Amino acid sequence: MSPTLVIALIGGYFLMLIVIARLTSRGANTQTFFTANRQSPWYLVAFGMIGASLSGVTFISVPGEVGNSFFSYFQVVIGYLLGYFVIATVLMPLYYRLNLVSIYGYLEQRFGFWSYKTGSGFFLLSRVVGASFRLFLVAIVLQTALFDAFGVPFWVSVMVTILLIWVYTFKGGIKTIVWTDTLQTLFMLTAVVVTIFIITKELGWSIGDAIAQIEASEMSKIFYWDWSSARFFPKQFISGALIAIVMTGLDQDMMQKNLTCRNLKEAQKNVFGFSVVLIFANLLFLGMGALLFMYANNKGIEIPARTDTLYPLLALNHLGTFAGVVFLLGIIAAAYSSADSALTALTTAFCVDFLNFKKKEEEEKKRTRLKVHIGFSVLLFLVILIFNAINDDSVINSIFKAAGYTYGPLLGLFSFGLLTKRQVIDKYVLPVCLAAPLLSYFIDLASGSWFGFFILALNGALTFIGLFFISKKP
Repeated sequence: MSPTLVIALIGGYFLMLIVIARLTSRGANTQTFFTANRQSPWYLVAFGMIGASLSGVTFISVPGEVGNSFFSYFQVVIGYLLGYFVIATVLMPLYYRLNLVSIYGYLEQRFGFWSYKTGSGFFLLSRVVGASFRLFLVAIVLQTALFDAFGVPFWVSVMVTILLIWVYTFKGGIKTIVWTDTLQTLFMLTAVVVTIFIITKELGWSIGDAIAQIEASEMSKIFYWDWSSARFFPKQFISGALIAIVMTGLDQDMMQKNLTCRNLKEAQKNVFGFSVVLIFANLLFLGMGALLFMYANNKGIEIPARTDTLYPLLALNHLGTFAGVVFLLGIIAAAYSSADSALTALTTAFCVDFLNFKKKEEEEKKRTRLKVHIGFSVLLFLVILIFNAINDDSVINSIFKAAGYTYGPLLGLFSFGLLTKRQVIDKYVLPVCLAAPLLSYFIDLASGSWFGFFILALNGALTFIGLFFISKKP
């Protein structure tokens, strides 16, 4: 693809987001930025959350990982359903009853000051790492498709990506994101469907033929029953449920969208609706991944060492201009749908949880919010450059490994608060939440990395046990 075409695509897409941002940010204030004044239609939130949940990681790394672990990732996806059920029936009623802006306010009411700051701090760490990984993927694609042709270094492509996101979110915040995520989800799913049709046409198959070929190949294997394997079904299923709970239900980024719905009932409709569609969307991505490998083998194309780059390689160099266009629209949409909300959620959590935002006047809130928004943009930029320098693994694995360590303390804190009536000694909560991930790491190391994604469960359990020892009966 010519760099001129890529620039035109990015420019046109960006202009659409700017128009949406201007329309949705009229009369916006701090409350609009954080909660969208709790007026978002549930079906709009649900559709947009599909894109936010899938993100650039699913768009690129899940199809690429099919060549390494086949369809075993779907075991994790099945577990998502249990996790979303817990979110809709346990966590959502709690958040709406307490009328929370930052969900970590629950920890302050339940345990105290240090528990509150610890929970929010672990979210900030988790989301900075996760959002950086996701943006890293897109920056690689933009580098290959555009910036390499002009000799522009990688750090510039990263800076441009983050700058574009900042420009259309700095005023409207979560209200803008609810609407832009809908557009971005549409582009992402359209790109996958179009890619599948193009590949099947190139191979001379009907859709039925493609399904039959996938089913007949070893890549379609989903379930693994070897208990010593990291892919063992019970471990993957439970990990999926816990990943959904922590990366959606205990994550300010994802829950901030849900909390913009008019009431609890509509928010629950949103969660149930998007969770079912998400299952089929992940199957679509896995199927596309299998077809990408089949196409490469059929055409004698060498599979890249980093399988994350297989989809970009084929879409931009082998499947034709139209495939390249829809791929670029899809990956940009995937990146923005997760990164824009992450930037807003990081700003929200830091302002509300650490800067006593409620006590400030509106004009002071706006100035402070802008500074924090810029600060997190710079932080994401730096973390992406660090990740680019050290990463040598599939990004889908890297994200869930990081999530297991950074979200584990959140899982332990919330589960201890909800499942027991014991009161912790608040000042000892931070040491417990720091010790649990370290202990989890050494246990996993000693086991030969047996835990895999299940490290999240171990980490949460160790946090829970630690909280029990620093607690007393009410």
